[in-house]
Amino acid sequence: MELKIVNLHASVEGRQILRGVNLTVREGEIHTLMGPNGSGKSTLAAVIMGHPKYTVDEGDILLDGESIVDLSPDQRARKGLFLAFQYPVEISGVTLANFLRRAYINMKYGGDADKSKISVPEFQKLLKEKIEMLKLDPSIARRYLNEGFSGGEKKRCEVLQMAILSPRIAILDETDSGLDIDGVKIVAEGVKTIAASTGMGALVITHYQRILNYLKPDVVHVMYGGKVVETGGYELAQLLEEKGYSIIEQRYGPVSG
Repeated sequence: MELKIVNLHASVEGRQILRGVNLTVREGEIHTLMGPNGSGKSTLAAVIMGHPKYTVDEGDILLDGESIVDLSPDQRARKGLFLAFQYPVEISGVTLANFLRRAYINMKYGGDADKSKISVPEFQKLLKEKIEMLKLDPSIARRYLNEGFSGGEKKRCEVLQMAILSPRIAILDETDSGLDIDGVKIVAEGVKTIAASTGMGALVITHYQRILNYLKPDVVHVMYGGKVVETGGYELAQLLEEKGYSIIEQRYGPVSG
């Protein structure tokens, strides 16, 4: 699968945030998207997944050459897209295990449990395997979704959901924020393992170098002023770590309102 963003302009409540984004992610590739606060990174993630709050004003989002801008978020998910949220929500009364099984059946079998080829014991075995991979306490499966979870548990559960659903292209919106060093390493290794075993492509949105030390991305993009202004290899992230985002502002000038 190829996710291709073409000259994408998008706005929220009449204010334009994305101003001509061009970006391509293919299956099997790990890309990172960096940039200062307010550059449009999280907006791009939301627009790719079809958040109704945002309006696409110009450009296109293509999956294998097919436009998805008119599809609902669940239709995009069924085509193989996945978004790990920056701020996962709490859902009381729904256990993590039940949520993940229902999500799995919805994505794989259109929500029809009778047509599902995976039994409850088989799913529990799959869930146990992925929980162990992400070094989570097994009891977390019986807890209500994200309720009382630490920041690190919430972020690792987003990656757990990704591991269960096996998307073709995953977008991770600052999944490393709020994690300690061990948590960052576990999340990065989880992403790499899933990508290596399934051929998943990933676009990892981050402010920080530290997760990249473990991910070693194939491509690094820098977003500034609502568009991707730089694309390079791992050395680009190292330059930003050393010089900061001021070097980007010096190259491209201040962003106008």
